[in-house]
Amino acid sequence: MSVMAKICGVSTPEAVRAALEGQASFLGFVFFPKSPRNLAPEAAARLAEPARGRGAKIVALAVDPNDALVDDIARILRPDLIQLHGHETPSRTREIAARAGVGIIKALPVSEASDLAAAADYEPVVEHLMFDAKPPKDAALPGGAGRAFDWSLVAGRRFARPWFLAGGLDPWNLAEAVRLSGAPMVDVSSGVERGPGLKDPSLISAFLDAARKA
Repeated sequence: MSVMAKICGVSTPEAVRAALEGQASFLGFVFFPKSPRNLAPEAAARLAEPARGRGAKIVALAVDPNDALVDDIARILRPDLIQLHGHETPSRTREIAARAGVGIIKALPVSEASDLAAAADYEPVVEHLMFDAKPPKDAALPGGAGRAFDWSLVAGRRFARPWFLAGGLDPWNLAEAVRLSGAPMVDVSSGVERGPGLKDPSLISAFLDAARKA
């Protein structure tokens, strides 16, 4: 696969199976009550079991998690990475990484070039960066809304950590997004759904096929 792909917000065995069969590099499980993709740690652990040893890293997505949630995720799901999608500061990000004993993906909202400057503050404390479309001020969710930003904003930029492009991606625009941004990794959630939180295995397969060809 020329571009590594993450399928985020999986919540059914069928979605997990499609992601694994399509050779997704990362599987994301959401722990955020406001999301239609929200899961209990025990449910996520059951879904993640087939992925262990299959080459796909298990990612737990949380939004400004408290210590209790971090502990539950680490103990029950045993993820490879935690994706932070809230307003976590670099110091809080470091605390969560140490507490859970895993690497961090830090999602950063982008709408203009100046938003990319925040990456420098997080690079010393994370394993990966993720550039996602900045949500509207009144949005209930920090991501997963199918919004895109100007992909050319990250073109030619160099970061100290490997990074994901996220926001508004789907099987039909992925090739163009990678061409314009130069992204080495991509993340999709709503772009492979037939309804809020309802992953479509055929769309997952199509997205991963597009990633292989990108």
